[in-house]
Amino acid sequence: MVGGAIWRRLIESGFSNLIGRTRAEVDLQDWSAVRRFYEETRPEYVFIAAAKVGGILANYTFPVDFLYENLQIQNHLIRGAHEFGVKKLLFLGSSCIYPREATQPILESALLTGPLESTNEWYAIAKIAGIKLCQAYRKQYGARFISVMPCNLYGIGDNYHPTHSHVLPAFIRRFHEAKRDGLGSATCWGSGTPRREFLFSEDLAEACVFLMEHYDDAAPINVGAGVDRTIRELAETVRGVVGFEGEILWDRSKPDGTPAKRIDISRITSLGWAPRTGLVDGIARAYADFMERNRG
Repeated sequence: MVGGAIWRRLIESGFSNLIGRTRAEVDLQDWSAVRRFYEETRPEYVFIAAAKVGGILANYTFPVDFLYENLQIQNHLIRGAHEFGVKKLLFLGSSCIYPREATQPILESALLTGPLESTNEWYAIAKIAGIKLCQAYRKQYGARFISVMPCNLYGIGDNYHPTHSHVLPAFIRRFHEAKRDGLGSATCWGSGTPRREFLFSEDLAEACVFLMEHYDDAAPINVGAGVDRTIRELAETVRGVVGFEGEILWDRSKPDGTPAKRIDISRITSLGWAPRTGLVDGIARAYADFMERNRG
C-alpha cells in the first residue's frame, strides 16, 4: 500500500527513473539478493516501505515473525544503501514505537521513555532498531538516513485479510460482508473506547517525498492527520460509508491495545506539509478500491 502510494507520488512529481521490485523479485530477507539488487541498480535515493505488518491478532500470534523478519528486511536495505553509496535514505517506522502511556499528542522525544504496548511490542522493537541503525550510520559514517513515523494508515492497496488486517480495513471488510449477507449486526473487537489517528496513504506518500527533499536530521519525525477519534466513532464512520444499516456489537473479551495514540505533527507542519484528505473521503476511496479488488 505505502510503496505503491510513494511510487505514484514520485511519478506525479515528475520523477521518471524509478527503481522498484516486488517481493517475488527480491527476497529482502536474503542479504545476497539485496546486495545484488543494489549492485545492479545503483539507486541514489531509497524509500524503505517494505515490512511485515498486521493487526493486533497477527502481532500477538506471530511475535518471532514480526521481530525477526522486520529486522532482516531493514538491516539489509540500510546496510546496502551505505555500502553502495546511496545519497539519502528514508526509513518508515510506526507510531507504535512510542510508550503505551505516552502523553498525548506524542512528541518524537517520547521514544524509549517508557514501556511499549504489549500487543505490538515485537513489531515496535524492530522499528526502533531501524531508527537506531539509521542514526548509527549517520553518526559513524555521516550517512543521510532519516526516519519517518506515521500514524495508523489506510488506503489504496490495503490488506483486508479477515484476521491479519489493521482496524480500518478490517471494518471495511466486516461491514461490507454484513451488508452483502443481509445481517442485522456486525461484531467488532474490544470496547470501542481507544482513540486512534488515521492518515490516508496518499497523504503519507506526499509527506515522504516532501521530507526526502526538505528534512535531514537524525531525530525521527512524525507524520499524522492531526486529529484522533475513538474506535467506536471510526466504526460508525466506516459503516456509514459502506452503507451497512445493522447494529454494531462489541466483543469486550478481545484486546483494545493502547488506550490512545495521537502523534504530535508540529515539526513537519512547521516545515510546510499538512494532510489533505478527510477521513470520510479517504474511506470512500479505500472502499472503492476494496470493491474493485474484491468483487462481490
